[in-house]
Amino acid sequence: MIELTYEFQVAQDSADPHALADWWAETLGWEVEPSDEAFIRRMIAEGSASDSDTKVHNGSLVWKEGVAIRHPDGLERAPRVLFQLVPEEKTVKNRMHLDVRIGADDVEPVVGKLIARGARFIHEGRQGPYTWVTLADPEGNEFCVSRNAP
Repeated sequence: MIELTYEFQVAQDSADPHALADWWAETLGWEVEPSDEAFIRRMIAEGSASDSDTKVHNGSLVWKEGVAIRHPDGLERAPRVLFQLVPEEKTVKNRMHLDVRIGADDVEPVVGKLIARGARFIHEGRQGPYTWVTLADPEGNEFCVSRNAP
């Protein structure tokens, strides 16, 4: 039997990948991966891409279809999250979601800040000693906020 280990990234469908990546980067304390404008311009010049594949976001030329965020300590610390453009709206509950563990901080003030930035409260949950708050990001994608395990 061959044993393999794989790396992965989390991909999130989005109506506005760059805005949602900015929101999540701020939420997690992560960073948006920088755009390589020289590479994008070279791909356009060589005919591998067109101007319609790009847009300007926060003053930088970027790929319109997507952008990723990563932990500030690099991909060795956590997988990247890729936000990709899709034409359809979100219509059903997520089957997979992020659990944001906030260390020993109190959940209530963190949730309050996220709601002030555009998250929406869905419900509070409890299982044994574990509690969490389920929210939706600005595009309606569910995620949970909890303290680290007791």
